[in-house]
Amino acid sequence: MPTIDQPLWAPEIRQAKKFITMSDPFRIIPVASAQTPAAVDYRALDVARDHADTLPDGLLRPLRDLRISVTDRCNLRCTYCMPREVFNDSHTYLPRSDLLTFEEIERLARLFIRLGVGKIRLTGGEPLLRHGIEQLVEKLASLHTAAGEPVEIALTTNGVLLARKAQSLKDAGLKRVTVSLDGLSDAVFQRMSGSDVAVATVLEGIAAAQAAGLGPLKVNMVVKRGVNEHEIVPMAEHFRRSGIVLRFIEYMDVGTSNGWRMDDVVSAREILGRISERFPIEQLDPNYGGEVAERWRYADGGGEVGVIASVTHAFCNECTRARLSTDGKLYTCLFAGDGMDLRTPLRSGEGDRVLTNLIADCWSKRTDRYSQLRNAATGDAAGAVKKVEMSYIGG
Repeated sequence: MPTIDQPLWAPEIRQAKKFITMSDPFRIIPVASAQTPAAVDYRALDVARDHADTLPDGLLRPLRDLRISVTDRCNLRCTYCMPREVFNDSHTYLPRSDLLTFEEIERLARLFIRLGVGKIRLTGGEPLLRHGIEQLVEKLASLHTAAGEPVEIALTTNGVLLARKAQSLKDAGLKRVTVSLDGLSDAVFQRMSGSDVAVATVLEGIAAAQAAGLGPLKVNMVVKRGVNEHEIVPMAEHFRRSGIVLRFIEYMDVGTSNGWRMDDVVSAREILGRISERFPIEQLDPNYGGEVAERWRYADGGGEVGVIASVTHAFCNECTRARLSTDGKLYTCLFAGDGMDLRTPLRSGEGDRVLTNLIADCWSKRTDRYSQLRNAATGDAAGAVKKVEMSYIGG
């Protein structure tokens, strides 16, 4: 049994070490044979330490970011996330009693921060549908890392309710917001969003967020072949010189309900090619290690644009994200099939030591690299894998 002085994630406890070569980031090389570790008594350990600067997973990726889904409900029916034919009037959502309370979310967030998290993003579903979301933002915005730095709180939204909530979110302590917008024409946007919402509603929300100082503000556009790729250049032109960072996302096989096919993917290279034909662009360095978007800037100083190439150029080897579902399950990958239940021990009265060690143990055993494995497969072979829906754990 490890002692209190031996963190749960220490190599002696994990019993297996792997690393990713810099020259070939898709090749995983084992340097010791993995073994199933002995059962751990979570009450006997204490993983707290003065500076939680590193908690590596099984592939030596640190825990840095936490995404928290606050609701499984949404006011849109985007075809790549909650297609209306699946999430229709007969769909059963989680009962309110199953959702983590704001106090429970705050408590778990504190434990994740102990283990190295410095950024928290609130997602859904549509997080602005959660009543009193500003109260949660205020609770989380008061948290600090072990080094005394404030935790960065951000939020992803479809923008439908943003105009009326932007200022109150800023006042509560929200730092940044990312808005999903998949086209500028109502016809394209309404087809992608499965709704009758006007683009003007989302643009009004974006303007309100920018006026409130929720920045740097980012706009995400999911690109699906045959549906909205002709909007790539108009979107780039619209957001140039606006101070807003526009990012294009390859259509991903998240969940099992969106009918994903590789033929529907417009690659990041093609997206950048279309933009560069109209506006010359230059590549930028990442803002930080593990940043998922490739950064580019307009050569004439017109601002920044990005691409998230999670299908054609997987970045699993740099992923530092954990995800907490609406009902308190910890998922270590956007494409995971199962999550670890934290709500049950939380509500049964377990202390912080037990909960912290549960989280640390789960992360230290993490070997997820779905996108890299998908790239190694052929055709749509990965589509047969059962995966959690994005509306449940957030994008």
